[in-house]
Amino acid sequence: MEKFMGDDPPKKPKKTSDQAFDLWLKRGLHQLFDDVANEPIPEELLKLIEEDRRD
Repeated sequence: MEKFMGDDPPKKPKKTSDQAFDLWLKRGLHQLFDDVANEPIPEELLKLIEEDRRD
């Protein structure tokens, strides 16, 4: 198979340090925001959203 200029080089696998950072960030964000994300949505906000959908 011929190789042409402009052909993309094969993609390298993600470095281990990048994977470790991604995992650390994901866990940290979950620790900070899971409780908030799991709170029920206030009825007033749901009502506003529904009203906006109808308009």
